[in-house]
Amino acid sequence: MDVKVFQTFLEVSKEKHFGRASENLYITQAAVSARIKQLEEYFDTRLFTRHRNNIQLTSAGQRLVGYAEVMVSTLKQATFDLSLESNKALQLTIAGTPNIWDAYLQNCLSIVTESLSGYGFVAESLGREQLNRKLLERTLDVAFSFDPFKVEEFNSHKIAELTLVLVSTEQRTLDDAFNDKYVYVDWGTQFAFEHADRHRNIPAPYLRTSTGRIALDFVLEKGGCAYLPSSLVTPFLDSGQLTIVEGAEEWTRPLFISYRKNSTSLEAIHQVEKLVNTIEPTTSYLMQQAGENIE
Repeated sequence: MDVKVFQTFLEVSKEKHFGRASENLYITQAAVSARIKQLEEYFDTRLFTRHRNNIQLTSAGQRLVGYAEVMVSTLKQATFDLSLESNKALQLTIAGTPNIWDAYLQNCLSIVTESLSGYGFVAESLGREQLNRKLLERTLDVAFSFDPFKVEEFNSHKIAELTLVLVSTEQRTLDDAFNDKYVYVDWGTQFAFEHADRHRNIPAPYLRTSTGRIALDFVLEKGGCAYLPSSLVTPFLDSGQLTIVEGAEEWTRPLFISYRKNSTSLEAIHQVEKLVNTIEPTTSYLMQQAGENIE
């Protein structure tokens, strides 16, 4: 079935008016009605209830919305991918969680794109569940995460280690560091278990976040402390804006690369994997510039 039928369905479900939907889609109202009728006949169910100008989704129509959105978005992504420059020999879609980008991938992406000529790249910041889903859907080639994906269809390998340090805006000891504006950053499932074991009976965090950059900005502005990657905070330690909490041990977190075992891009993925294995987590260009400006 033509995806335009689903686009029309979504437009009508949004506008709840055939006339406005036809204007938005630049087609006639008769064409809108014909497409909705075609869809209803295909699924053998009513998708809308019509009472004069009052148009509402039926329960079947409500269930169809999610499927229609996936079909339309997938087609748009495929259209975009296939419309990239024809002289690119290969395209790779690389994604990681926000924290992975902050601490590792930003600099890693610069090196990979510079080293592998003839490739086109797509870079995305996604949650762990989205990484898993997109790998399964084959819309993502390579995923980076703090915890490996335990899926039979995937290969997951450790490719680097990230060093976390407990930093503060003022001199503190480990005994009092958690008593004032402690920001808990989610560095993966294993980190959560180890954190609970290492720091028992501490007060509830002042702020919880899944992003190291949010924690860094908050601590720099409001004070407090947080476990942050040394690669992210080095410029601010050098400038004196941050200091390492006295008595706090460094925390090492493994980084994993994951991809489908039967991916059609395995040759390119293996090249990327070989390259990133040699890259140490390094302060991103933006953070380097921030540190230099402060100094």
